Amino acid sequence: MARTLLHVGCGARNPEKVPPPFRGAEWREIRLDIDPSVEPDVVASITAMPEVAADSIDAVVCAHSLEHLYAHEVPLALREFRRVLRTSGVLLVVVPDLTEAAALIAKGLPEHVLYEAKAGPITAYDVVFGYTRAIARGATQMAHRSGFVPRQLMRAMEAAGFGGKKWMLARHNIWALGFRAGRRTTRRGCVPASDGRRSAVSSPRPRLAPSGGTALD
Repeated sequence: MARTLLHVGCGARNPEKVPPPFRGAEWREIRLDIDPSVEPDVVASITAMPEVAADSIDAVVCAHSLEHLYAHEVPLALREFRRVLRTSGVLLVVVPDLTEAAALIAKGLPEHVLYEAKAGPITAYDVVFGYTRAIARGATQMAHRSGFVPRQLMRAMEAAGFGGKKWMLARHNIWALGFRAGRRTTRRGCVPASDGRRSAVSSPRPRLAPSGGTALD
């Protein structure tokens, strides 16, 4: 029986958006997006997914969606991901890393180009606030309402009940992996977990991030 992958904030259908370990025949993708025009399987916000049953999903992929939520909504989304995952299910989160962009802005260089994307050059300002050109064309949903650095994201995932956390940096993004534990046992309601400081996401699990990533924790 195929395992289920819930691809949240999926956007328009594109198999290349699914990380390679989840593309095999053993995985069945369920696409979820708030925008019905991209024809997802489920139309819903990632902060509330009542259409997805609890304990029904083997993996959740959330790439470039959390930063579009307000900060107070991020814990709601992470708890929803945990709710729908089966015990030991995996969550992969990809978000822009603010570290380098913030440093450039502090130096007075918000227009410095960090990298070239298919859509065009991405500046430090774009990383923090969202892709300026798209927003100017009326795509206000591209604005960023929150942002992340690695340890902050790790704390948020732990608070939502994820253990076994690992992270790495690749192409100016944080790639973070966490697993739903069977029960919560700490006083704060968090899953006992490793702090992710010994190895990158890619070990011992398959490499999920693009090549060229830098393991920092």
